[in-house]
Amino acid sequence: MSISRQNLTAVIVTFKSENVIDDCIKSISENIKIIIVDNSNDQKFKENIEKKYKNVECILSSENLGMGSGNNLGLKHVKTDYAFVLNPDVILEKDSIDEIILSSKEIESFSIISPISNSVAYPNYKFDKNNKYNNNNAFKVKSVDGYAMLFNLKKMKQLEIFDDSKYFDENFFMYLENDDLCKRLIDCGENIYVVPRSKIKHLGAKAVDEKYRDEIELSRNWHWVWSKFYYNKKHFSFFSALLKGLPSFIFAIAKFLFYLLIMKRKKSKVYLNRVIGFINAILGKKSSYRPNLNFD
Repeated sequence: MSISRQNLTAVIVTFKSENVIDDCIKSISENIKIIIVDNSNDQKFKENIEKKYKNVECILSSENLGMGSGNNLGLKHVKTDYAFVLNPDVILEKDSIDEIILSSKEIESFSIISPISNSVAYPNYKFDKNNKYNNNNAFKVKSVDGYAMLFNLKKMKQLEIFDDSKYFDENFFMYLENDDLCKRLIDCGENIYVVPRSKIKHLGAKAVDEKYRDEIELSRNWHWVWSKFYYNKKHFSFFSALLKGLPSFIFAIAKFLFYLLIMKRKKSKVYLNRVIGFINAILGKKSSYRPNLNFD
């Protein structure tokens, strides 16, 4: 069965995303079921969003699971053959889904198909060196960013790497979980496509309310270095991860000390988090850091 609105479910993981989620939902056809996984126990948010939109089901995770685990939870509730994984700060253009549906009929086989970012300066895909960009037709890529990925669940469920029904590696809290997924698919000989006629707008780092900006910035810096080390260790080796991460680690130590000396507390904390994230990754500890958002 091919992609259709009746055979497609959108999955959106939210966390303090009230400032952007409405624009995201409104850009999706009312004929498409939407599953929101809110990384909290906010019953009020669930009641409000389900009351406001008839095609939305909200699942409360009860804790901050992160992007990968949150998406896995949402995907477990999908009953259609296709799932559109989106970030809450993504807005689809009017014909984005129609263009994906049309292009999918011309593709023999795919596991992931993605729209394209309308920002030319920030492409949401990575090329294989042998592939070329095409302005009109879908083209193969090495990976796509996790903020907009349409899964061919029927096909992906047949792969042994997903025999536990977990598509994203839940060791990642944030960052590189999409690169990891795409690499595993490519290693299995699967195809990933981008549809250039299907365009989206990604607001970029706006998924969480701006009032939590400082805490989220600390979290991003901790998890970026942790995830990068874990990704390289998983797919290459511990030595490779160490070799690639050491220059940034030494630089982060130097910057932390510099900002500490000139009394720039916020900046020093950012680089300290990079240092601590890297040390935790080396020691094989989990991606345990969580932002402190217990304020309004």
